[in-house]
Amino acid sequence: MSFDQSAFRVCCEWGRAAVRHLGPHVDAVVVVDVLSFTTCVDVAVSRGAAVLPYRWRDDSAAAFAREQGAVLASHERRFTDGFSLSPSSLLTLPVGERLVLPSPNGGALCADAAELRVPVYAACLRNARAVGEHLHGMGRVLVVPAGERWPNGTLRPALEDWLGAGAVIDALRGDRSPEAEASAQAFRAARPDLTRIVRECSSGVELIERGFGVDVELAAQLNVSRAVPVLRDGEFVAA
Repeated sequence: MSFDQSAFRVCCEWGRAAVRHLGPHVDAVVVVDVLSFTTCVDVAVSRGAAVLPYRWRDDSAAAFAREQGAVLASHERRFTDGFSLSPSSLLTLPVGERLVLPSPNGGALCADAAELRVPVYAACLRNARAVGEHLHGMGRVLVVPAGERWPNGTLRPALEDWLGAGAVIDALRGDRSPEAEASAQAFRAARPDLTRIVRECSSGVELIERGFGVDVELAAQLNVSRAVPVLRDGEFVAA
């Protein structure tokens, strides 16, 4: 396929279609969902916990958590006590906890990528450099910005994920596809004012208006984490 970016070591493409079409041609997949799935994974793994991604937000998630002997996080951000898709809610996650995190976006991407039988990593702005450096020496790498969804279910490219992907790519060695290089250049251009840009992009504004500004600030922190979450036997743990 002419669009598989197979001439380059580092490639970049959006969403689940990227996993389906480009994934079979690479040696590792990096999923980037800054607001908020992969930021949640980074926070959890940094605390010595494990995250089990789950693609559906229905009653089957509770059954899956029981089967796994894990704690179920809410798929909604919420102000009440308990763990959820709000990254700040995981700042008190106990060491050794196993958390089922339902996410039809980032979680579904990771589940799709796991079917490729290649290593799957969760990256965000917080751990972008750590993930990129960890992948030195790996073969071909696909970085997948997750994006968001319009009300009709179609993909909405999300600026924060494009910049997060670019931050990972900026730390990766090897020749880059034009798509990957464009993402890295966007990150480098945004880096001096990164927090403001994430705060004022569409996804950031939405969360701030809903009262979750603390999640935006946490997710906009760059390279503050050395965690490299990798999917092993269905759960993200430290590589």
